[in-house]
Amino acid sequence: MRTYDEVSRMLEDIIDETPEQLLRGLTGGVVLSEEYKLHPDRSQASRLYIMGEYQTGITGCRIVIYYGSFMAVYGYADSDTFREKLRHTFAHELRHHVERLSGIRDLEKYDKEKLDRYRSGIDIAEFHEPPIE
Repeated sequence: MRTYDEVSRMLEDIIDETPEQLLRGLTGGVVLSEEYKLHPDRSQASRLYIMGEYQTGITGCRIVIYYGSFMAVYGYADSDTFREKLRHTFAHELRHHVERLSGIRDLEKYDKEKLDRYRSGIDIAEFHEPPIE
């Protein structure tokens, strides 16, 4: 198990590796929330955790990473796997930010399609994100 502080440092390292121009306009920054978040469309038989979210509102836009969700899903993963899952989630949410700024909605469409597949009972474990063109 990783402490909140350990995950916070991992996330800070990932952010530090990110080109500054991709972070522009992320006025609320990146927040590591201690809570876990379950998706409202989860089935009764399984828990569908939300690992991170890109949020926009009157106070600006930010990325929220859910420490509790990460611990529930990847808490016992080795360090390299855990860091890679954290990096992937951050990159996914950052891509939402960049696409929003450029008026593209590819990842938003992908997320909807993945959720539709989940709702219909199709295994989504190997459903890959659309390539960046």
